[in-house]
Amino acid sequence: MTPAGQLWIDEKARRAGYADGAAFATAHGLKNYRLEQLYRAAAKEFVDDLAEVTTLPKELRATLADEGFSFDSIEPVVIQRSIDKQTTKGLFALADGSEVEAVLMEHFGERNTVCISSQAGCAFACTFCSTGQAGFTRQLEATEIFDQARYFARLLAKQNRRITNIVFMGMGEPFHNYDAVMGAVSLLNDGQGFGLGHRHITISTVGLVPQIERFADEGIQVNLAISLHAANDVVRSSIMPVNKRWAMDELMSAVKRYIEKTNRKVFFEYIMLDGVNDRPHDAEELAVLMRGPLYHVNLIPYNTTPDAALGGSGDERIRAFAAILEAKGVASTVRVPMGRDIAAACGQLRAETQPKAHV
Repeated sequence: MTPAGQLWIDEKARRAGYADGAAFATAHGLKNYRLEQLYRAAAKEFVDDLAEVTTLPKELRATLADEGFSFDSIEPVVIQRSIDKQTTKGLFALADGSEVEAVLMEHFGERNTVCISSQAGCAFACTFCSTGQAGFTRQLEATEIFDQARYFARLLAKQNRRITNIVFMGMGEPFHNYDAVMGAVSLLNDGQGFGLGHRHITISTVGLVPQIERFADEGIQVNLAISLHAANDVVRSSIMPVNKRWAMDELMSAVKRYIEKTNRKVFFEYIMLDGVNDRPHDAEELAVLMRGPLYHVNLIPYNTTPDAALGGSGDERIRAFAAILEAKGVASTVRVPMGRDIAAACGQLRAETQPKAHV
């Protein structure tokens, strides 16, 4: 059993009322290969139901089902498809009634990206993000995160297709739930299970400096993205309260140390807000900040959210901003929004019926 497989067994066993996977195995007299069969059925074969795992004895399947052992820790509530048929958003219920959203984006050329959530809600209250405006409920477990990807993998498998990329850019701040996110990464990457390469996984953070330092020591090739959205402390603090805890100098120093340790490119997300961070002098200031050879800026058109008193930059302003970066030698891309019509685009994820909680 791989460490990822053991993590999966432990979490699923606890959900069925056992202390851990060892207690679960002992109670049923299960040898290791039986546990591996369960894990492989879920993580590699994307099985829907215990009854389908015919490698297990029928009596065992019936017993486990009676006990409430389940492959899925999330349940689809509403599944929406965009008008252009390229984006699918799922609203998923957790066992305690909390809800999260995840999104499948089907690009041309057989690239299929799934954006997954790491928390029910978010505690960091970025003014442009619907999740942050809704508040924080709780952390997700590793399998609750993983099962979002598993749901869409199962959907694609029915069409003989597969997930090619995973981004931790859904609801929540991934580095605020660090251990569970790393557990989910191990499940996604496990060669005996899901088998997605590290380089096809990206984790986005608002800039939690201690966790960036920790991530640099993981020794894995998972991509790092920084939600930057401004080039100075005044503007960034006005839209991202986290900047009052870890200011720009401290954040950029952590990024520099990360690159020195890993020699990996860092992606900077920059959402384009009308009159806030999209003026020519903002682009000039950003170009100065982005002098690193392994820096790449993703310019993101703003997607409207229910509670934000912000407007998005027009296409002409975005093109002008990008042109300034290009003239200054800054590698950048303008992201194409997907799923706006179903509120599945960047910054729009929000489970409307999620119980509101306060940190």
